[in-house]
Amino acid sequence: MIVSLMPMPDGTMTRAHASEARERLATSPFLLVDVALSEEAPTGQPLAHLLGLGAADLAWLGREGESARAEYLGDSAAFVVPAVEAGQVVHVHAVVTERYLVTVHRGAAARLVQSLTARFPHERPPDAVAMLFLLLDEALETYRGSAVQALLDVEDLENDMFRQRQPEQVYRLARLRRTAALLHHTLLPYHRVTEETVTRRMMSGSVPEERQRLVREYQRTAGLVLTDIESLQEAARRAFSSYSSLVSADQNGVINRLAIVSTIFLPLTFLTGFFGMNFTYLTDEMEGEAVFWLLAVGLQVAFLVIALYTLHRTGLWRRLRDEDGGLDDE
Repeated sequence: MIVSLMPMPDGTMTRAHASEARERLATSPFLLVDVALSEEAPTGQPLAHLLGLGAADLAWLGREGESARAEYLGDSAAFVVPAVEAGQVVHVHAVVTERYLVTVHRGAAARLVQSLTARFPHERPPDAVAMLFLLLDEALETYRGSAVQALLDVEDLENDMFRQRQPEQVYRLARLRRTAALLHHTLLPYHRVTEETVTRRMMSGSVPEERQRLVREYQRTAGLVLTDIESLQEAARRAFSSYSSLVSADQNGVINRLAIVSTIFLPLTFLTGFFGMNFTYLTDEMEGEAVFWLLAVGLQVAFLVIALYTLHRTGLWRRLRDEDGGLDDE
């Protein structure tokens, strides 16, 4: 376990022991405490007890596998904030009061906290609650970035499909569709529970105007991010439909070509089969070289000319050729 302290407004992050962090949490007027846990399951005392935060209400703090959470605990509030890091959803646990913000994370979630602390010199949050909303906003930005990048990938893939369809494109589409489902499945429950909690808090009538503004900004940003994710889902569905349409068009082209071949060769097959039958009339009466050229060759040439003329008049062969040329040009 690595504990880092950042007293505000100084904004300098330093390493510390858990006991020192506990003392600073009890006395400092404005403090950020970041706890980085190892990937192994925690052992020993609960983290909330080590930091002096009240183990009864925060027994879940730092526990792996916690679901979305947003709740008020008297003079403090606790959150489990999801974020996207390297294509995976990670969670940051956060406890905030008027004096401090405590964040707890594992592994890749450290990037979210690093992005958060990098904003402090520019944003200059006036209190711990403002720091919390910066954390919530930074987590939403990871979802937005992932959704926008996936949306661009879907559009590029759809354009590539119309140029030249390849089997691996459907697997790439499936992965992007799973990404969209993952983003929506993890963000929506968190957004709903957070929306319910902050709305109930706003209705209490004791929230200052500045914090009401932070809440409204968060709600607007969360709605926009969910819209981006829904746009990604719609684009993935549309790309799958486009791929299916292309497959159907190819199959229709193959069927049309088979129909053309059948139109040409079925009469020829009938003639060869008919004159190949062992009837007495055919074997005794229809003899000689002239009869052979007239019936065996002449009729087949005549049927072939009629079939090609019919295809030319109907324009079927020309339409197939134009469709193939149009796809090649794209």
